[in-house]
Amino acid sequence: MSEGVLLRRVHEGRWVVSRAWIRQLTGASSATVERWYAQRGVQPEGRRHPEVVLTVGRTHYFDQQAVEAFWAAWQEEVGTGRLGAAGRKPGDGQGGYSADRSRRDQAVGVALAALREEGGPRRGLAARLAREHGGVARSWQRAVAEARAVYEAEAEGAASEGL
Repeated sequence: MSEGVLLRRVHEGRWVVSRAWIRQLTGASSATVERWYAQRGVQPEGRRHPEVVLTVGRTHYFDQQAVEAFWAAWQEEVGTGRLGAAGRKPGDGQGGYSADRSRRDQAVGVALAALREEGGPRRGLAARLAREHGGVARSWQRAVAEARAVYEAEAEGAASEGL
């Protein structure tokens, strides 16, 4: 962090915070915090990173209350298991999914929704999900494979009901 950059300041009667402050709050890497901001338009409304309210030099500041609300929603819906180096817990080697079945189930749910939306498997789906949601592509490949099995079983069930 360059000298003179404040983590927090008051702007128009409210506290605003820098990305460095957000990193301290969340434990996320700089790249993760930047990705949250860059992808705010594709996130559900309650989980969108707040907009910039003040820029001083090259430092962006965000409303502190909005950041804290964003972080609370993120922790509740996504969790923090993938934060840290390369977006995953150190040492698990699986992008954070194999160590916690609930996270794996959540990833499978995301992949299944994408399969349903696209009408079936598409090349590059795992890589796209890794970019959009974080984690490593290999973990998303496993989640997509599991979701594909569910999707195909649903399709077979629907076909047999139609006979």
